[in-house]
Amino acid sequence: MSVSHMQSTKLLETELVTVWDVVCDGACRHLSEEETASNTCLVFPYRGVFMRHIGDDEAVAEASQVLFFNKGDLYRISHPVEGGDCSISVSLPEVLFDEVVPALHRRAGEKFAFNKQRLGIDARAQAQVALLRHSLLNRIAEPLEGEALALTLVRRSVGERTARPPTPGFSTQKLVNRTKLLLSSDLARRWTLSEIANETGVSPVYLTQVFRKVEGMPLYRYQLRLRLARALDLLGSYDDLTELGLDLGFSSHSHFSSAFRQAYGRTPAEFQRFAGLR
Repeated sequence: MSVSHMQSTKLLETELVTVWDVVCDGACRHLSEEETASNTCLVFPYRGVFMRHIGDDEAVAEASQVLFFNKGDLYRISHPVEGGDCSISVSLPEVLFDEVVPALHRRAGEKFAFNKQRLGIDARAQAQVALLRHSLLNRIAEPLEGEALALTLVRRSVGERTARPPTPGFSTQKLVNRTKLLLSSDLARRWTLSEIANETGVSPVYLTQVFRKVEGMPLYRYQLRLRLARALDLLGSYDDLTELGLDLGFSSHSHFSSAFRQAYGRTPAEFQRFAGLR
């Protein structure tokens, strides 16, 4: 029997989330040797098909499903269909899974674990998988955006759960205002959700939910708008637009130019000429 070979590429690793792109050649057509899940994660197949076997329970893994892996669980893999498979794996700390995942998907007990092998996902979740993968592979998404995209994908896949209540007497508007001031204080900093949550004194999940509810946009998009507004102000002061983008925290000139054009309908260089700055 041939043994399947896997290649894993780490796309993102922060205190809150780890994202892997996992490619398997599918050479193992029948049951593999027993494997042990090294961590608790959600696995989103986006190409090909495989089957996971936990005892007598079997699950077909394909692009309309999310599979749940619990740390320490034993399972086997098979590839009845030729072609191998590719998946995105999203892992969170147990405390975040505990905060996000509704009770109907959890095992009873103090330690968090999923109580099922899989769930079906909808078209929006499939699109979110693709957005997360392409944004990280192409280095378009900064850590803050990558974390937000991953958490959104998890919530969309398992269903919403009400976040923990805020600290008594801490208003949601004050939380949002403090977050805005923090992001405005250093536009070039590549913030993570953990850093912002630590500074504001709430959980990352609660922070993302409250900010989006109050402002109507995710944190990373608000930060992007701050940077782009500053870019408009500085266009007349820079001859080197690559330097401008990097000074504002963009990962590259192409990232800066693409975001600027999407927001304002022109690239930074085109806007300079249009406004008579060059």
